[in-house]
Amino acid sequence: MIYALARALRWPVGLLAAYFLAALLGAVLPAGQETTAPWGRPYRVLLAAGPIHYDFLIPLDAPTKAYFALLEPVLPELNHSEAAWLVLGWGAKDFYTTSGDYGDITLKAIGRGLFGDSSVLRADVLGRIDPHLDLPEIAFSEGEYAAFLKALDASFARGSDGVIQVLQHPGLTQSDRFFEARGRFHLFRTCNTWIARMIRASGRRFGLWTPTPYSVTLSHALYLAD
Repeated sequence: MIYALARALRWPVGLLAAYFLAALLGAVLPAGQETTAPWGRPYRVLLAAGPIHYDFLIPLDAPTKAYFALLEPVLPELNHSEAAWLVLGWGAKDFYTTSGDYGDITLKAIGRGLFGDSSVLRADVLGRIDPHLDLPEIAFSEGEYAAFLKALDASFARGSDGVIQVLQHPGLTQSDRFFEARGRFHLFRTCNTWIARMIRASGRRFGLWTPTPYSVTLSHALYLAD
């Protein structure tokens, strides 16, 4: 009985181990050219980690507000006097929009997240962040930051009229909103690989494939700890 169970589990366990090993290697292997910034990298974006997911925390400076003015009609908190950070994350539609905690997620949402689902972006606004949190930083030059914001903007799906598409969903907090996004989500194209794509779009070097949070953490330590 035990031997039969071990044989039955051999392939699933082996595939899972191979996936996580590939995630480790993908974080170590660099993609993109190593670039220099003669005038420094004054722009700082933070990374906020959850159990399975990273979000960007983008300072609400002049360039960010200009790029994301399109969000103001549905995210009025952007204009709040104490608004300091825009939270932005990408994920599988069914999985990401599940209300409550992970215990509320359905098998259907898990299956679609593994094998293919449409994607959404979640945007929220935060005030001042406690500096003692010591969140990972990504530094950008002016040109890199502009390219990064452009890539984020291009992640929003738009209708035929060019307007972003707000998802009619209550969100996960009192202030956040979901938006239709570009691209399919699946096991090999996760929320964490989106983080890497956005970083590489800026011109900064990052891991080739980062499907898990620890892949992002490792790649950040290798290539962006400056």
